[in-house]
Amino acid sequence: MTSTDAAAVTWLTQDAYDRLSKELEDLIANRPAMAKEINDRREEGDLKENGGYHAAREEQGKAEGRILQLQQLLRTAKVGEAPTSDGTAGPGMVVTVRFAGDDEDETFLIGSREENETTDLDVYSSASPLGRALTGAKKGQTVSYETPNGKTLKLTLIDAKAFTG
Repeated sequence: MTSTDAAAVTWLTQDAYDRLSKELEDLIANRPAMAKEINDRREEGDLKENGGYHAAREEQGKAEGRILQLQQLLRTAKVGEAPTSDGTAGPGMVVTVRFAGDDEDETFLIGSREENETTDLDVYSSASPLGRALTGAKKGQTVSYETPNGKTLKLTLIDAKAFTG
């Protein structure tokens, strides 16, 4: 797998997958209630000045967007144990790094934002500039990446271990 393939992987723990699956089920189960709410608001009269109707439609749009997002995520996610650690950073790995000029290490998970609720660690997406720079890096390797404001940061990978949840 190349580092660009690895960056495209969305890795989820079983807990996160189960939580997101339950959220998807709940959203789908709520569709009839949402449709009834819209219909009830529609019957209140003039749609141009019916704030309740427009609010219900907006909520429906948000719910449908989240349903599509969850379906795509769950369909393509790799679920289960994180990759075994050979000291290479990538999705599903807890990495310890030291930024150039700092004297303290930072530890975080390279994963999906959906993992945020399963760990106290900060989570950086493998698709983020930091995640892309680290994916494929080996212990002791120094990498650099460009921040959104155009500044280039260098950091050294101190350690990479499989995330255990």
